[in-house]
Amino acid sequence: MAEQGREATADRAARDTACAYMTGFGNEFATEALPGALPVGRNSPQRCAYGLYAEQISGTAFTAPRGANRRSWFYRIRPGAMHAPFRRLDNGGLVGDFAGLESPPDQLRWGPLPLPAAPTDFVAGLVTMAGNGDPAAMSGCAIHVYAANRSMTDRFFYDADGELLIVPQQGRLRIVTECGVLAVEPQEIAVIPRGIRFRVELPDGAARGYVCENYGAPLRLPDLGPIGSNGLANPRDFEYPVAAYEDREGAFELVGKFLGRLWSAAIGHSPLDVVAWHGNHAPYRYDLRRFNTIGSISYDHPDPSIFLVLQSQSDTPGVDAIDFVIFPPRWLAAEDTFRPPWFHRNVASEFMGLVHGAYDAKAEGFVPGGASLHNCMTGHGPDAGTFLKASAADTSRPHRVSDTMAFMFETRLPIRPTRFALEDATRQRDYWRCWQDLPKNFDPTRP
Repeated sequence: MAEQGREATADRAARDTACAYMTGFGNEFATEALPGALPVGRNSPQRCAYGLYAEQISGTAFTAPRGANRRSWFYRIRPGAMHAPFRRLDNGGLVGDFAGLESPPDQLRWGPLPLPAAPTDFVAGLVTMAGNGDPAAMSGCAIHVYAANRSMTDRFFYDADGELLIVPQQGRLRIVTECGVLAVEPQEIAVIPRGIRFRVELPDGAARGYVCENYGAPLRLPDLGPIGSNGLANPRDFEYPVAAYEDREGAFELVGKFLGRLWSAAIGHSPLDVVAWHGNHAPYRYDLRRFNTIGSISYDHPDPSIFLVLQSQSDTPGVDAIDFVIFPPRWLAAEDTFRPPWFHRNVASEFMGLVHGAYDAKAEGFVPGGASLHNCMTGHGPDAGTFLKASAADTSRPHRVSDTMAFMFETRLPIRPTRFALEDATRQRDYWRCWQDLPKNFDPTRP
């Protein structure tokens, strides 16, 4: 295992030779692609070095507490206001209004979204599976899947409705942003803050994955409480890009998502022309394989909150608007315990995806690239095959769950599936049958 880890690290280092990163979740960063491009001692001098323009982007209210405040200063070739007026663009597979969607309380599951036959970039390849809340109220989320086979070159995108948590499942992404470049592969994630402009290149020619669009408070690391000062996702493992700019002119397109709709504006230059920046409102990446998993070493399977990577807090203490949870490779050591997740019905709603391998609570049907949705108070848990196997397993010895990487977007609001999700051919309409073969074991004469 250690040898495989060293090989993976070496491969990652070779892949990232064109990118450089700064580390530390939510840090105050300062980076410049040209020496002296960052002003010293002030944010908006009368004249910026190299003839640049100073521009601030705020991801939170100006008066948000210092620990929660997100903002960055950009020093760019042209200000972000330089583009033609926006016109409405067809939304394609994106849905921005969930209020009128009828949502059955059934267990729902889907197979992977097929890769497109026609040339399709990241934005055109987004399809909304479910969501809740309202971007105008800055509350809730939308959950999308993407399938793409063409890089964005002269097309750029930003999302005014929320930040984007991108979970690749197949194919690498090279995300070129105003702040620099992120190289992301399956089993890594990228987070693009609200309003940051970017384009997505596909080094492998095709890509597929998941996106959680968070309308609410920016994602943050959870407090650790009794766990102590270390564990779960460590701040030092989050990587932010160094400044890298494009100085290109031409006939380009800027696509914006605002109030659930897509808008398009002509722009005569690349908007990724930030030569230097400082602040903490910036994109980042994280390798899920670095997660420090915590678990039971006595008895019982712990709540899934122990696998929390990132959270978007709500206005109710202890109740998150969104939790991003993963189920990575780990040891199971609890004795006299049903080790897979137990049967449960939650007030929270769960949208799950599988990036790699198999999920230990489902023997069949839940495959990489697929997804499932179990809404508020909808019963779910291990399928019949997994239950029977785990009930007879030897728990006197530890067991390693390997070759897996599953995740969950958990929300405090019911998650409404879209019409596409309910009607598409990828929906597994017989999913409910996986629990029907569970035997009746009850015998009142046998204590």
